Amino acid sequence: MTTAAVLSATPPLQVAPEPVTPATQPAADQASPPPTEAPPAPGPGGDSRQADIIVTAPSPSPAPDPFRGANAQAFAITDAVDSAIVGPIAMVYKKNVPSPIRSGIHNFLYNLREPVVFINFVLQHKIGKAAETLGRFALNSTVGALGLIDMAKRKPFKLPRRGNGFADTLGFYGIPNGPFMFLPIVGPTTVRDLLGGAIDRLTMPLLFGRTFTRPEVALPLGILGALDHRADFEETLTALHEGQADPYANTRDFYLQRRQAEIDHLRGRKTGASSPMSEKPVGPIRLNGRVLTPAADPAPIPPVPPAPLDPAARPQLR
Repeated sequence: MTTAAVLSATPPLQVAPEPVTPATQPAADQASPPPTEAPPAPGPGGDSRQADIIVTAPSPSPAPDPFRGANAQAFAITDAVDSAIVGPIAMVYKKNVPSPIRSGIHNFLYNLREPVVFINFVLQHKIGKAAETLGRFALNSTVGALGLIDMAKRKPFKLPRRGNGFADTLGFYGIPNGPFMFLPIVGPTTVRDLLGGAIDRLTMPLLFGRTFTRPEVALPLGILGALDHRADFEETLTALHEGQADPYANTRDFYLQRRQAEIDHLRGRKTGASSPMSEKPVGPIRLNGRVLTPAADPAPIPPVPPAPLDPAARPQLR
């Protein structure tokens, strides 16, 4: 899904030197023959060969993009809706709702996912992380007031929040991504992630009953989750979109890069801490060997002060 920029190298313009007359040219230059290029060294078989030219190609994308045309249209529609409706509402939510309330909503929504995270760690034979996840859910659901307070990350527990799901389990066992898709309003995904996410949602009623599937409960939680997620990713979306030549390709590459990093971490190919996929990245966004930064706003033009009035030009009052 990497957008390759083809650079055509044009040879520099060759400018012929001015002719040198025999009167001004040194004698040594007249006597010496023009330099000749040395022939290439003979190869093992006695024949002369030029040096091999090695051409390297970028690594293949973790997911093909055969539906790029339709995906780009869905991306444009989603981006327009986000710019006109979702983004402004999310910013109002972020600026006007007090931080403790927003943090409580964030923690509550993530605490609901912990049982699914636990199940998938068990399926991946990561019993230690499964036990920590179960401990997080138990602590936050009781001492943390139904998950509104993330007590598990505090001392003396220090149990980090981890992301996991059935899409991760499929990737852990080598199931490929399948084609990349950008669904209107929903956003970027792949065939594997779409299937895994559907299993996650079907698991929720089995764990918590049908309470969270009722429209009067599911709709407010879905809206709060969307606003919370959009507000968290404001800086990320700005870096991926503003001032960029291909925001669609940036969004696609960023999604697949994070998903692959999460799978690699589960399979032991990447060390260090791994933040959940649904949480905003920490630090600068590195994409295809470059750091994305949002385009700087143009500097405001300072107002020009009015020129002082010449006393001699003032009208005389009579």
